[in-house]
Amino acid sequence: MAAQDAFRKQLEALRPYLVRYAALQLRDAAAAEDAVQEALLAALAGEAGFAGRANLRTWVTGILKHKIVDVIRRQAREPALPEEAEEGLEEFDGLFTRNGHWAERPTGWADPDGALEQAQFLRALEMCLERLPARTARVFMMREHLGQETAEICKELGITPTHCWVMLYRARMTLRECLQQTWFGK
Repeated sequence: MAAQDAFRKQLEALRPYLVRYAALQLRDAAAAEDAVQEALLAALAGEAGFAGRANLRTWVTGILKHKIVDVIRRQAREPALPEEAEEGLEEFDGLFTRNGHWAERPTGWADPDGALEQAQFLRALEMCLERLPARTARVFMMREHLGQETAEICKELGITPTHCWVMLYRARMTLRECLQQTWFGK
């Protein structure tokens, strides 16, 4: 019984991280909370299957990833609202010449690997992700964070591969510009 209580306390300690993780993926606090709740219930039910070969946080995050994909699938089956406007993209036109090259090459980042380890950088990245339009952020997170293939994303969200690639490009450019201003350009 003491081992079960210890396991539950460890899971509960992971809750804030899991909620933040799910909220970044889903951009909906209620859906994120539901996904975390389902993941924690699945972890409790599968406690016997946790052999300790992986870190508990890694194991529960893996469960949560599957729950997030389930939420995205459910949302994709629901009637879609009018297409979200992809506003503010004209500002990128000035970054490029007519032939598509950089007008002014972005400055190199001194130590991006080191920056990833810094909590301040992660907060800046989260802030930049929150600025993305919800649908664009979802495509980016599905591809880059959940590791889904383009075909999977297109099927889940009902978009064409070309639209998916455009959204990924826009997300990357927006994130780069935001991080250049808020983090690397300080």
